[in-house]
Amino acid sequence: MKGRHEPAPGLLRRLDALARAAFPAVSTALLMVLVSAPVGLPSALPAVALACVFFWSLFRPAAMSPAVCFGIGLLQDLLAFAPLGIGILTMLVVHGFVLRLRRLLARQSFLVVWLAFAGFALGAALLGYLLQAGLNWRLPPPVPGVVFWVLCIGFYPAIAALLTRLHKAMQRAEDLA
Repeated sequence: MKGRHEPAPGLLRRLDALARAAFPAVSTALLMVLVSAPVGLPSALPAVALACVFFWSLFRPAAMSPAVCFGIGLLQDLLAFAPLGIGILTMLVVHGFVLRLRRLLARQSFLVVWLAFAGFALGAALLGYLLQAGLNWRLPPPVPGVVFWVLCIGFYPAIAALLTRLHKAMQRAEDLA
């Protein structure tokens, strides 16, 4: 009917919408804390953080805002005992570039997205290397950057598979609501 308003959403619907909106940030933070446990291997923390920011910025950009990227970068810096700002700047730069290329990348096959992510990871490794060099006033060894890049490329398929399933489940829930 014309003039009749739809009733306001109930508390459970609002909580559900809030949980779906917060899920990318919360799941990324929890995954980062989980992989930051010391196990004697090269840290997967930056690779996991970058993969999550890339994925959610590409497929659910409203939930991965610049403020959330800032928080994820800050959490990365704190968990990795890295100089504050390197993770933050890296996440914000990657988020910005992904948003610029979103229309092109979101319609591509997994292989193309993976190759694009490999390029983003290489750029993030180079940015981290340059920022580290600028902060220390000397060139750091390049091996950690190469390890970071290889870990990014290696972890992305598994992380993307998990996040794709979660993203599709969230889309189905939104379609029913």
